[in-house]
Amino acid sequence: MARISSRKSGTSFSRLAVATMACALLGVSAGAASADSVYWGHQPATTKHGPTARNFAAAAATPTNAANPVFPLIGVDKANLVWVYGPNGAGGLTPREATDGTFPALANDAFVDNDADGYLDGEWQWSTGGNLDFYSNSNVPKPISGGWNIYDKVLAPGNLGGAPGYDIVARDKTGVLWLYLGYGDGTVTSRIKVGGGWNVYTQLAGKGDLDGDGRADIVARDTAGVLWFYKGTGNYKAPFAPRTRIGSGWNMFDALVSSGDVDLDGKTDLIAREPGGNLWLYKGTGNAAAPYRTRVQIGWSYNIYRLMAS
Repeated sequence: MARISSRKSGTSFSRLAVATMACALLGVSAGAASADSVYWGHQPATTKHGPTARNFAAAAATPTNAANPVFPLIGVDKANLVWVYGPNGAGGLTPREATDGTFPALANDAFVDNDADGYLDGEWQWSTGGNLDFYSNSNVPKPISGGWNIYDKVLAPGNLGGAPGYDIVARDKTGVLWLYLGYGDGTVTSRIKVGGGWNVYTQLAGKGDLDGDGRADIVARDTAGVLWFYKGTGNYKAPFAPRTRIGSGWNMFDALVSSGDVDLDGKTDLIAREPGGNLWLYKGTGNAAAPYRTRVQIGWSYNIYRLMAS
C-alpha cells in the first residue's frame, strides 16, 4: 500500500496517491476486488476509513474517457494535513483518507490524465514560494519552473490545445489569463496570453467536458454571483468560445472545484462548498445550455479545509 510523505522543508511534496488511484480504478474488477487493493494512503492503527472494495469495484466497472475523467478530491485542513476523497459508487464521496505528514507550503494541486484514459497518471503541485513540481510514477518530484506566485488562480482543466497532455490556465494579479500547454511529462510551453479582464471572477473551475463535444471546458463565477460557461475550442490560440450565462446566486458558495465525474455516469460534475461547510454536487448533463442538474448535498463540515483541489 502506498505511503504518502512530505519533505520537512515544506517546499516540496510527494505525490498524493497517484499510482494507487490509477491502479484501484483500472485494476479492480467486481470479482477480484479486495480492501487492500483499493486502499489509498497509509493504514491507520485501528481501522480503514477509505474507499471500500465495493465502491471501487463499481468505479472500475464504469466506462470513462479522457473527456470525463474520474479523479480524487483533496482537502488541506488548517493544520496542513491532506485528506483524500474518492467516488463512492453511489453519487457521493467516500469517507476521507489521511495522507502522511503536513504540507504547510502547498498552495495548489492538480491531478492530470496525460495518457487520455480517463484516470489520473500525474500531478502538478504549486508551493507558496511559487515553485511548480510534477509527480508521475515515483515520489521524486520533477521541478518544472518557478515564479508561479505571480498568479492568484491556477487550474488544469484538461486538454485545451489539441494535444493529449493536460494544460494549465493561470490568472495573474492584473486579471490576465494565460495558457501553458502541457507536453505530457509535466513540462509546459512558454505561456500564451488568453485575454484580460478575468479579475471580474472570484472562482474558476473545471476538469473535463461539460457540453459533450469531447473538449475540456471551464466555468467562472463573477463578483455578482453569476456563473458563466466557457466552452473549450481545442485551439490553443483561442482556447475558449465567448462565455454563456448558466445562472445566478452562486455567490452563496466560497469554493468551486471539479474532480471530474463524481457520480460515475460518464459526465463531468461540479462540487460547491458553502461557507458553513455544506458540500453540494451539481451533476453534469452534457448539455451546454443547462450543464448542471439541481444540486444534491453530499457532505458537511468541509469548512475545515483551507484548500480543496483535484
